[in-house]
Amino acid sequence: MNTVPRQGTQKTAAKSLPELPVVDDKAIDFDTIELLFFAYRDFISDPDAILSKIGFGRAHHRVVYFVSRQPGMTVADLLAILQITKQSLARVLKELIDSGYIRQMAGPADRRQRRLYPTLAGRELSLALSDPQSRRISQAMEGFTPQMRATVHDFLERMASTRDTVRPTREET
Repeated sequence: MNTVPRQGTQKTAAKSLPELPVVDDKAIDFDTIELLFFAYRDFISDPDAILSKIGFGRAHHRVVYFVSRQPGMTVADLLAILQITKQSLARVLKELIDSGYIRQMAGPADRRQRRLYPTLAGRELSLALSDPQSRRISQAMEGFTPQMRATVHDFLERMASTRDTVRPTREET
């Protein structure tokens, strides 16, 4: 018995895929890519566990982190660092403000400017999230010479600067 699919069940929208470059897979450093994936997964696992207990996610972590590192930063500065839309930030920021982790104040010279500050609870949350990450870094670099540590920092700086990302310099943090 031949079955014929009902009309409409097989209709799919034709997707036009972007033209992709031809890449020689032998030129790809899959080992380092995988190590970066696994390192990131483990690096964020401890903060993720803490955040899930209070109903927050990684976006909340990033906001609390940068606001705590640069108290008084503007919303525009935060948007530039995170490279997200105002709409994406608005929900997360509202939750952090409503929960008492972030305080928003008008700028002293320009009242339209919104400056962000961590509350005491926000500062404590930021430290609680950063502590296990700092311990993980210390354990990974145990026995490293100052030159080896500098090489790791240089590698990470180069990885981060390959994109047009606004990042605070060490002097600013």
